[in-house]
Amino acid sequence: MAGASRASGPVRVGIIGTGGIARIHAENLRRLDGRAVMVAACDIDVDRVRAFQAAWGIEAGFTDLEVLLDAVDVDIVHLCSPPGLHKEQAVAALRRGVDVLSEKPPALSLADLDEIAEAERQGGASFATVSQHRFGGRAEWLRERIADGTLGRPTTAECNTLWYRPDSYFDVPWRGNWEVEGGGPTMGHGIHQLDTMLSILGPWSEVVAVAARRARPVLTEDLTRAIVTLESGAVVGVVNSLLSPRETSYLRFDFEFATVELEHLYGYSDANWTVTAAPGHEEEIDAAWQLGPHGVGSGHAAQFSAVVDAIEAGEPLPVTLHSARRTMELIAGVYASAFTGARVSAGDIDAASPFYRTMEGSGAPWKDEPIPAAAVV
Repeated sequence: MAGASRASGPVRVGIIGTGGIARIHAENLRRLDGRAVMVAACDIDVDRVRAFQAAWGIEAGFTDLEVLLDAVDVDIVHLCSPPGLHKEQAVAALRRGVDVLSEKPPALSLADLDEIAEAERQGGASFATVSQHRFGGRAEWLRERIADGTLGRPTTAECNTLWYRPDSYFDVPWRGNWEVEGGGPTMGHGIHQLDTMLSILGPWSEVVAVAARRARPVLTEDLTRAIVTLESGAVVGVVNSLLSPRETSYLRFDFEFATVELEHLYGYSDANWTVTAAPGHEEEIDAAWQLGPHGVGSGHAAQFSAVVDAIEAGEPLPVTLHSARRTMELIAGVYASAFTGARVSAGDIDAASPFYRTMEGSGAPWKDEPIPAAAVV
């Protein structure tokens, strides 16, 4: 049962939510050479959970998380459910001493994250967020080269999520609204690149932003632009869009001695990275480029392996709640700046702020305007 001392053997995983992202979790857990085993699945749709069990050879299936936690001994649950369910599900598991790995966004607000943190303290378990792009080899390489000074100081960067989602994407009831999805592309899509950028360049200090609902039939935004100043002094331009037919995820890091670029869509290999040396620094940058770590692409399997390592060692799971909160606070800062016109500093969004309990905060400028009509295809 949940909360019992962990037995030896493979890490026992419960999959919560059995939609498309759950399939990705299942596929990547299977790549861990037997170090983890899926022992239970849960979904409010009984037919869907039964189909998922059959597809992945999972013995136990449930339509209620509490019943699953009572009935099955799990070491960790993977939250693959809609974002609006993450807090409630995480708290239920953590209070029973069961570790939690949550898909992004880990919660809908900073207030929700702080409730999860309290449950983490009460139950003695660990909460982590899926941040798979942190775990690719070249991302690790870049963090190491920053640490050893090879690249010099960071000066500026670009962090762009230029994706395209047609009107039909929002036919799913929980998409495009504040109460269940928590936000638009800034929250649900750009969070991947924002998190990777912060994991490489370090904490942010100030943000100024604009947001718009240009075309999609949503309550949230479909576009944001922001200028983020980091604690290091580096200045980052950020775009989060669901209106971009040529889709790309683009990170560019300019240092004193080199530019490092990553362009991909939903995952990267070494081939998606390039480095350009500043004049006069070609030899040392070329030598650094040959160093490890590299050769490992981003993806869930890389993070899942690190999660299993942590469980086996009795250590906190990567990526910790504290680290994920830093990314979520920046997202809240983008909305707060865009909706109020103010510059927002790290730490400004406390319990007194309307943006602490919902990313909508004081209200989007278009909240009283008609929702755009769906485009005719």
